[in-house]
Amino acid sequence: MAKKRISQNQREHGVLILYPLPQRNLKSNNLNTRCQENRVKGIGADEAYWQALSAGELKLPQCSACGKTHWPAVWRCGECGSWEHEWKSFEFSGTIFSWARTWHEFGAAKEFGLPYVSVVVEIDNANGRRLLGTIAGNAENIRIGDRVRGEVISVNIEDEVIPALRWHLDDKPSTATKFNSGATL
Repeated sequence: MAKKRISQNQREHGVLILYPLPQRNLKSNNLNTRCQENRVKGIGADEAYWQALSAGELKLPQCSACGKTHWPAVWRCGECGSWEHEWKSFEFSGTIFSWARTWHEFGAAKEFGLPYVSVVVEIDNANGRRLLGTIAGNAENIRIGDRVRGEVISVNIEDEVIPALRWHLDDKPSTATKFNSGATL
């Protein structure tokens, strides 16, 4: 059976679903192994994100030419075409864009306890960029538009520690809509 790993796309978006990576018929097994290891370590355009998150900081790439914040990370700005960008620090705060309560264990879900709530959070002052994480606790009265503040937690998946975002509902009054039908998975 193939060893299970987290794909780069899942890690970028905070999704913690494990699946076996397909084995490619390359001439060098060394290259295949190196490619799989790089997916887990976040080497690529998002490497600085994972390094910052591991240090307890939230950094996203911002184009040096036009100022657009990007996520997922890109090598080249899709807005102006510039190759130059810098990693800007952001506060761990935002607004819930979407959420789902999960009642069944799968993948790394045992790290969170059941049920748990996954959220997509629109980060403050980040040009609408959104990140995925989980809400601390069961969050009975969660609503789209609720304000949240975040922190970095460590999740252990197959003996590898990976940083993840944990969000807390803000105590301030909400400007959320009355719509409250988060999907149940």
